[in-house]
Formats: sequence, C-alpha cells, structure tokens
Amino acid sequence: MGVQSIAMTATASSSPQAAPTRAQAVRTFGRYQLLSLLGKSERTMAWRVADPRSGQDLVLVLPRHQPQTTAALEVWISAVRRAGRLSHPSLAAVVDSGVVDHWPFVAYDPRDDVALSERISRKGEPAAEVASWAVNGLAGLAFAHDAGVAHGDLQPFLVLLSAQGQVRLMGAAVANSDATAAEAASLAAQRDAAQRDVLAFGLIVHHALAGAPALDQPDVGIALRELPPLGREIIRLPFTTGQPVPDALRAIVNRATDRQERQRYRNARTLLRALQGWLKTEADGGAGPLALLLDRLHTVGLLPASPGVAERAARLALMERERTIELAGIVLQDIALTFELLRAVNTAQVRGGQVAGTGPVLTMRRAIAMLGLDGVRRAALALRTWPGPLDEANATRLRQQFDQVMKAARVAQSLRPAGYDPEVVCMVTLLQSLGRLAVRYHFPDEAQQIHRLMQPAPNPKEGEPDEPGMSEEAAAWAVLGTGIDDLGVAIARHWGLDASVQHMVRRQPLASTVRQADGDDDLLRLTASCGIEAVDALAQPATQVQAALQRVLQRYARPLGLTFKDLQMALELLLPPGAEDAARRVA
Repeated sequence: MGVQSIAMTATASSSPQAAPTRAQAVRTFGRYQLLSLLGKSERTMAWRVADPRSGQDLVLVLPRHQPQTTAALEVWISAVRRAGRLSHPSLAAVVDSGVVDHWPFVAYDPRDDVALSERISRKGEPAAEVASWAVNGLAGLAFAHDAGVAHGDLQPFLVLLSAQGQVRLMGAAVANSDATAAEAASLAAQRDAAQRDVLAFGLIVHHALAGAPALDQPDVGIALRELPPLGREIIRLPFTTGQPVPDALRAIVNRATDRQERQRYRNARTLLRALQGWLKTEADGGAGPLALLLDRLHTVGLLPASPGVAERAARLALMERERTIELAGIVLQDIALTFELLRAVNTAQVRGGQVAGTGPVLTMRRAIAMLGLDGVRRAALALRTWPGPLDEANATRLRQQFDQVMKAARVAQSLRPAGYDPEVVCMVTLLQSLGRLAVRYHFPDEAQQIHRLMQPAPNPKEGEPDEPGMSEEAAAWAVLGTGIDDLGVAIARHWGLDASVQHMVRRQPLASTVRQADGDDDLLRLTASCGIEAVDALAQPATQVQAALQRVLQRYARPLGLTFKDLQMALELLLPPGAEDAARRVA
C-alpha cells in the first residue's frame, strides 16, 4: 500500500463499511506489514505491524499529519531522537525510527503488553489498580518533563500495560510535527506542553475509572480542548460507576480535570504524590494514613518544641513535687511537649501497668502524676529543637498554626458546658488540630498547596460571586491522598488512644448538620469543633468574618446551648484592641 495514503488506511480500517476483500489485503509501510490499527487521534495513530526482518510484532506510532517542510521534518526528527534517548522503565524504548517517503515513524516493542485502550472495560477498572498503574506512568512522564520532553498527545492506545501493572508510555514527541525550532526550545512552551500532558493523563485516569471516556470523546486531545480556558465543559467522575471509587481518589481525579485552571495539578509529580499518598493510606486500612508519616516521626519527631517552653518545663521538673499543677500549665503552653506526654502516658505499657481499665488520660495533671517529674524532664529534653528541619518561612507558618490552635483551645474552654474540665476541653481541641499541625510541619509545601486550593478566585464576570475554593478535606485528599482528620486519627490510634478518643479527634464536618450530642464524649467533640470553627471564621477576610461567625452560631446554638453573648465573650478574649466590633456583629 502506498505510504501517502496511510491516513486514509487508518480511517478505512476502522470503518464498518470497509470491504472485506480490502480489509484482508496485505498492507505495508516500508518494510513493515500493517496488521491492525491500534488507535488514532487528531494528532497521532498507532499500528500493530509485523517486522519481517526480526520476526517480531511491533507498534508503529506516526503523526496524523506529515511535516510540511524539510525544516519541520528536521525538528520532528530531532525531538523524537531526544525523546528516544530517555531511559526509564515507564517510557517505552524506541527500537526503530525513520522516514518513509517523507512520512516519519517510531517503532516500539510491545512485548506481551496490551494497550490501555484494549484493557478498559465498560464498567471501569478497580480503583487501586488504576491508581497503581497511574503512579507508574506518571513517574515516567515526570522523568520526561524533567528532561524537557513533553509527550504531546497522551492517549489510551499509547499506554502499554503489562500483566503485572507496569506501564510504558509510547509516542513521546511524535505529535509535534508542526512545531518550529523556536517553539521547541522555548521554556514557556515546554511548561505549557507539560501541563497539557498532566491534564491529558488525568482524562485517561478518568476514563479508566468511569469505564467511558470523558464527554464520550475517545480522543483525549479533543476532550481537553472542551475544558476551560478553550471550552466550557465540566468534567467530573460520575457519582455512580461500575467499580466503587473512594472519595479521596475521586477528589484527586476531579482536581486533575478541574474546570478552574488554578486548581489543577501543575506538574506530573504533584499528581504522582497525591496518588502515592492515597495508595499508602489504602494499604493498611484505618492505619494507612500513618504510613505517610512513620519515617519522618522517627527522624524529626511529631512536632518541634516551642522555643523556651520545653527548657522551662525541664527545669521545673527538677523542683519540688508540689508544683505539679504549675508544671501542667507550662506543659500546655508547648503543643509538642503536650502531645509527647499524652503519647507516653497512653501507651499500652503504661496503661497496662498503672491505670488498666480506667480509660484514656486526657489531662496533663494526671499524665505528670503517672509519668513522674523525671518522665516529664526526659520528654522535654528529647524533643526536636525549634523549628526542626523547617526553613524560616515555613517555621513562621507553623508558629502561626500553633497560635491558631491555642486560640481555638481557649475559645472552646470558654464555651464548654458547666461541669466539664477545661483541661480536657483544651486537650480535645488540640487533638482535633493534630492533623493540621502534622501536615504543616511534615509536609509544608503540600500544606501551602492545600491552602491555595481552598482560596476563592475572582469571577471573570463582573458582578458575579467569586469562584469557590475547595473544602479543607477535599483539598487534603487532592494533595496528600488522605484527609487531615484521617491523619490525626491514625496518629491517635498509633499512640494507643481508644475508640472513644479517636471519635473525639474527628472535627464536626462542615458539610453536615450539627445534631444534639450523644453523650459526654460527643459534647466534648462538638465543643472543640465549635472553638476551631470560630477561630477559623476570624481568619477569613474582614468582609466575610461576620457571616462566617453567624454560621458558627447557627450550627452550635442548640447542641451546645450557645448564645450570642457566649460566643461574643469567648471571641473578645482573642481580638486585638479595637477589633471587638467583629464579634459583637455576630448576631
């Protein structure tokens, strides 16, 4: 068959109207015998071919449009050769490349692998399997991007998948037949092309989970153009899929194709890390989120000691035993030391030997009495000094997070129902902030991503409301692959805290109605959540504080017996001089 009509062959071979005699005819491209069309898009096509020279079946990938000039062909050859020099397990190795009658091609050995387009069933693929091969493919894509090579036309038929789940990407740079030398060398063009690759990869993952291509458009490149800024379509995973898709994975995939450009993954590694985090959290059930932290807990501790506080506690622990109450007050000023004593006193060894059957320890007074002053001193001296491995900017952010947490604890103590120990309320509030603090310390860059995703964006249409940001939980899922509360609960479980405390560690979800408390533990949990939400409201832009505080009051008024005056008095303890009006306007 003539080389010049290969694009027509691709169309004919996939058409049901193709004559049987023509479909059975021997078709060739250079020395290769064309066996079947593996897939085609606007920009590329892939053929299974037989190579009579080696006796192997290969896959040929070609651009759908011939380079129109000699210069364009030279740019194509240079780009493909550069891509072909990359060596990575997730990038298919080029076994042949060349030009036949001015038509360029690249050949790959598929081995026994299948194309992803042949693997995806209509009911979709299991979530863990999809995430696993996606991580595999993204590792190769990130490697290529680091080398300045963009794929250009990621399609399911260009993704080879082995029986063991190993992914190899074919066709890197093949689609770039229309590139100019200046465009190929431009860093801005490389960055934009890499971001399009990540968006295209997100659409492929969407297809694999949903069992159908996004917008019912099998050509990823066309579907990609339907998204903003070029189009106006919204692409999100359907709520009902043939295979269950956990909420955290759903948030990751939906972020990958978000209609707001600013919310999408900016590079392959950020999407890769999110999927790796989700896989880790899924690997061990409820304890899974802890896998993200275990190595770091051993090297840099849970949190660094607040400057000066741990040293004061260590000195005071050398003094007379009658000062336990004063020591407890100093310990509570240092969140890291408070958590370390809480962990130590609730371990199975301590509880089994001294307080078996009496429930968890949730006050520093009792923890100090059980561990002894020597135990307090050892804990204080064992903490990592401030600010641990953080640079100055991230240390400042962690300090601000500490301040927010302590403010929330004070508000919750002020709002606690009569008869409840203020130190227990403080401790529950700190525990509800455990996940936030751990993320801020151990994953500072990811914490900034989460913060960015939560911010609203100005609406391009004048007079229209701002585009909303993500919720904190959805943003955490999209960045880390796990929820912030899930991380806090996993740490509490690791410390040996029982199911009742683990329940209290979870904040009241913002999207759910606050109902009457079901017992003391639930009342403590709601009180702590109210304190945290109130302080979060104060951190909103000035124009939004009043409405945010009003929502807090509406949510907790009945379950906590909360009045406007109660919330006003609690908040005025935190506001700087002259700022009392914000609290007074809650009603």
